[in-house]
Amino acid sequence: MRKYGLIGKNIDYSFSKAYFSKKFEKYNIDASYVNFDIDDISKIKEIIKKEKDLCGLNVTIPYKQSVVDFLDNIDDNAKSIGAVNTIKFDNGKLIGYNTDAYGFIKSLFPLLEKQHQKALVLGSGGASKAVCSGLKSFDIDYRIVSRSAKNDLQITYDQLDKDIIESHKLIVNCTPLGTHPNIHESPNIPYEYIGNKHFLFDLVYNPKVTTFLAQGSNQGAKICNGYDMLRFQAEKAWEIWNA
Repeated sequence: MRKYGLIGKNIDYSFSKAYFSKKFEKYNIDASYVNFDIDDISKIKEIIKKEKDLCGLNVTIPYKQSVVDFLDNIDDNAKSIGAVNTIKFDNGKLIGYNTDAYGFIKSLFPLLEKQHQKALVLGSGGASKAVCSGLKSFDIDYRIVSRSAKNDLQITYDQLDKDIIESHKLIVNCTPLGTHPNIHESPNIPYEYIGNKHFLFDLVYNPKVTTFLAQGSNQGAKICNGYDMLRFQAEKAWEIWNA
């Protein structure tokens, strides 16, 4: 039996395990999917040594960037993004890929409208890097919002004002804020300046309508959660594992 799994921290809620387990059952695939909940990315070495039947891994928060140090190689796309969310076992070598950008592009494109030319990307981790790559492919200008600005592309949450919110009609939440069970959390942005021309996209998928999305919807904005993005990136990962 082939074995696949997810590397992450506090991942009991995992989309991936349920998704792939249903897939294996539906198509009678002789494989299993396991959550590897670790408190330090270095423990990936123990998992790989112990689990002899592993064929592929997904990687989630907070290890999409730090996992790179434990791989033998990463493909050009993942290298340019600077984050890995998919690992293929290839003749004893660990090869890193990024399917988040693909999933984001695939889910976002049908929903874009002409006013969505400038974006705010909330968060600066591995998921944010994939989202920024996707926005570049659409020629959408973006600013990264983080707790501390580290370069000219980044601003802090304290800097967000009426002008910035109103001039950036697409807002993408790449933080885990609002994820079950902490459903009342949300990024600290001035929601009162959001209007009916805005589009709020949340990478969080559980709950279906996060506090971030609910506050945007209350202001008349279009909203979308991260479920389709996860579904598309999971299918791309499956393609990579079986190529």
